[in-house]
Amino acid sequence: MHLNCTLKREKDTGQWAPHTWEYNIHRLSRPHPPLSLSLSLTHGILLLFRQIFLPPLPPIRRSNRLPHIPGISHANDPRVPLPHSTGWLRECTKWDPPNRRFLVSFLEGGVGQIPVPDHLSPEAVLEEVPVVKDADLAGNASLGMVIDRPRNRLLVATADVFGNRYGALAAYDLTSWDRLFLTQLSGPGDEKSFADDVTVDPEGNAYVTDAKANKIWKVGAEGEFLSTIKSPLFTPKEWYKKLGKGDEVKLIEVVGGSLSFGDGLELLSPTKLVVAGNPTRLVESSDEWETATVVGTFKGPGHRLTTAATLKDGKVYLNHMFGLGYPRKKTCPCGGSFF
Repeated sequence: MHLNCTLKREKDTGQWAPHTWEYNIHRLSRPHPPLSLSLSLTHGILLLFRQIFLPPLPPIRRSNRLPHIPGISHANDPRVPLPHSTGWLRECTKWDPPNRRFLVSFLEGGVGQIPVPDHLSPEAVLEEVPVVKDADLAGNASLGMVIDRPRNRLLVATADVFGNRYGALAAYDLTSWDRLFLTQLSGPGDEKSFADDVTVDPEGNAYVTDAKANKIWKVGAEGEFLSTIKSPLFTPKEWYKKLGKGDEVKLIEVVGGSLSFGDGLELLSPTKLVVAGNPTRLVESSDEWETATVVGTFKGPGHRLTTAATLKDGKVYLNHMFGLGYPRKKTCPCGGSFF
């Protein structure tokens, strides 16, 4: 079957509105079919459905909280180039300052980098370059990532998205891209799980969220599995609605708004946190995160699904899972002085 359609650059609307709301914070033994074909077909069908059935997006409305961003892509400004990508589905983006590049995780599995020159002209084309593609992880998605700067490595959560029968944490050297360790967290004989995202503490311990079985895995600095953190607070209905801290899972009381559909977290400072999602929220605390308040929201292009946030040169950049364009795919972060 052949589909012939024209895809146009979308004009998305974004604006800030102050609000007040609540938020509590292996390897596979069986083969998996490649994800790229099914994911590409799914994305194409979604785009075609949107063109036929959904009304056109309203014209751009700018505010003084969302200025033109020179350099990397800005979803609201067609003059700024979107990075050319090797695929349409990207789950997470992190900025790597010493190497001046964005690191992106592939839903079809793997990691790429987008180098950004110091001085980027409007005519410049940013290219995504794959740097990690593990044959023994074929069929699994690369999802949440975190840069462990003191140890010069990237930690990546890996999972079987459709079957929920495999989860792992992989670590890669940021210079050579050698894999330092692969820690299996779940397998075909375990309960269904979904290793969705990861963070790291100052000692190098990693914490991986299981968004399916409602727990957190703790992995040591050398890749050794340490423990599983469980709590009555981890329930399917509340997993994306609450903030917590520490191994004891202490609840943070958040006022000023709902954090429903929150996904990736990015700490901007000791007192400010971005919760990426649809919409994205800015959360502040003045008492070392005993309590917190939602002080701002940003509603970007919801149909592209915001899944992660990162900080580059003092500006927040949001990752959109669904890319644009054919045959030259355009994907990845849109940037702005959102907060």
